[in-house]
Amino acid sequence: MNQPDTMKKILYELAAVLLIAAAATGCGNRKAAKQDATEPAAQSVAEAAAETETCFTAIDKYLTDSIGRHYASGDFCIPFHNYIAVDESNPDDIKVWGDFWVDNYTQSGDTLKTVSGGNHPGLMHVRQTGEHFEVTAFDPVLDGSEFLPSARRIFGEKYDDFAKAQADDKKREQIRGEVISAYVKQKKLPVRFYQDYGWPAVVLK
Repeated sequence: MNQPDTMKKILYELAAVLLIAAAATGCGNRKAAKQDATEPAAQSVAEAAAETETCFTAIDKYLTDSIGRHYASGDFCIPFHNYIAVDESNPDDIKVWGDFWVDNYTQSGDTLKTVSGGNHPGLMHVRQTGEHFEVTAFDPVLDGSEFLPSARRIFGEKYDDFAKAQADDKKREQIRGEVISAYVKQKKLPVRFYQDYGWPAVVLK
C-alpha cells in the first residue's frame, strides 16, 4: 500500500502520540488486535508495545541515537512525529514518510525545559527481521533552497499531505504534548510541565 486508508492513518497517529507507535496496527505487531475490545485503547497499545518491537519504535531509536546526539545534550531525548504514509509491502524495506522532530530536555523541578532540537522530515527505510526492526536508511528533506524540490521528490503524490501537516502548528503541538506526557508516565518522572526557552510552561495532560 502506498497510502493508508483513513482508519489506519488514525491508528498510526495514535501510536505516534503514545511514543510506542503503531503497536495496534501494522509494522510488526499483531498482538494488540487480539486484545479484548473492552480494554482502554491506550492500555492495550502500551502493553503490546512493551512486549514487541515495531518499525515505529525503531524510528524513535534512530531519531534519538542517530539524530538527537548531534544536538546539545539534555537529560532526555523525546522524538515525536506526524506520519504521512506507510508502505509495508516489502519487509526488507518498509517505507515510512513523516514529519519527524527531535527535542532534548533537561529536568528542572517539575518541568522539562527544551535544550535543543529540530525538524527532520523525510522518508525512513526500515528492515524487519523476524520480530526485530531496524532503520537502514533515511532520506531527509534538505534545507534552504533545496527544501521544496527535495520534499516534492521524496513525498511525491503525498506532498500535499506533508505540506498540510507542516503548516498545522496546533496539531503538531498537540502531538508533541501528548508524546511528552506519555513519555513522562512511562518513565514515572515527577514532571507536570514542559517549556521552550522564552515561552510560558505548558501543562502536561
